[in-house]
Amino acid sequence: MWTAVRCRWTAAREQRRRWKAGRERCRDGQVSEACEAVQDPGPPANGFSLLPWLLMGMGAFSNLFQGDAANPWIGGLGLLTFNSLYVYIAFRSFVKVAREATSTRVALALMGLVTCGLALGYGGNWLLFFPLLGLATGAVLRGPQLRTLGTAVAVLAGVVSCVHDGWGGLTIAYATWISTMVTAAILSLSEAVRELRAAREELARRAVKEERLRFSRDLHDLLGHTLSVIVVKSEAARRLAPRDMDAALSQVTDIEAVGRQALSEIREAVTGYREGSLATELDRARSALTAAGVEPSVSRSGPQPQPQTAALLGWVVREAVTNVVRHSGATRCRITVSGEPEQVRLTVTDNGTGTGTDIGAGAGDRCAQGGGTGLTGLRERLATAGGSLTAGPEPHGGFTVTAQLPTAADHSEAGGDSEGSRDRAPYAATTHSLAP
Repeated sequence: MWTAVRCRWTAAREQRRRWKAGRERCRDGQVSEACEAVQDPGPPANGFSLLPWLLMGMGAFSNLFQGDAANPWIGGLGLLTFNSLYVYIAFRSFVKVAREATSTRVALALMGLVTCGLALGYGGNWLLFFPLLGLATGAVLRGPQLRTLGTAVAVLAGVVSCVHDGWGGLTIAYATWISTMVTAAILSLSEAVRELRAAREELARRAVKEERLRFSRDLHDLLGHTLSVIVVKSEAARRLAPRDMDAALSQVTDIEAVGRQALSEIREAVTGYREGSLATELDRARSALTAAGVEPSVSRSGPQPQPQTAALLGWVVREAVTNVVRHSGATRCRITVSGEPEQVRLTVTDNGTGTGTDIGAGAGDRCAQGGGTGLTGLRERLATAGGSLTAGPEPHGGFTVTAQLPTAADHSEAGGDSEGSRDRAPYAATTHSLAP
């Protein structure tokens, strides 16, 4: 038993040492996400907080040293046994698994027998061990059985005390019952507070993780598309410069506009307020595809999607068109948006072979499984909103990206307030040729 107590003592000291080290790191500026979001919860609770109550047994020690107790060797052995059991229970009561173990319950029962024996044999100051027994009972029993067993311990204390002090023993019974219930209440509340703080720390870590993931997605989608457009237009300007300076200057002007827009979008992405626009992305798709020598067309039908749905579809258009420009080697690209009462469907199809000139990556990156970083991020975005995304090669050549979103889904990933209650007038099915 002493080995177990020594191990608990060492573990408690190590836990407190780690807490102090963590607090010092926070003070020195080595602050983690949890330190930023959660206040210092204080040192971890352990059995040391219950040890000062052993001072209630000082009267029994005094009786032994002054020779007021008969059979002092038996009394001393009983006192040593009681204190050992109390320390053992105190350190095990702060670990749920150890607290509910059979060995702890057996130690509590032995402590009750020793307390009754000492109280019946000596009385007087030795009766104060009953409140300590109640304290240990409250530390171990915190479930539905606490009230029954706590009351039983108090009744036992009252009966044994009344044998020596008459009706005055009811004071010991009351003190035992109070120490049982108050200890259980305080330790249960402390444990609940620490669990709540641990939950807050976990939520803070998840919030930081999700924000980092959102930021990485936005940067990938923004910079991947924008840099691809800039490179394609730069190549077009280089080809046009020897024979048509005006056309080359037009491409350079577009590069400047794209760069300025990218700066604005990055600022908005950093602050978390960026809202995509399907119409804007379709216009940019026209410019990027045309500059890359791809003939674009768009087909739209059904009711106009909600702003949040349009924002998510705009991300899909951006990523899909970027892949067409960078990896497909296509000559035509068709974008189809169809709205239905229950869902909105977007399809981006090209006639490429996957062997076109790539910018910074192999053509095989746009693999048959559609598993690039951008498409993976899009799948996660659409899955959050209750939608889906599939991507893969067509049997007769080309590549297709298909996104589906429910009309009444939760679009919190796209940002903005829901405007589903507004009446949206459907527009007629139209097909726009975006080729110059």
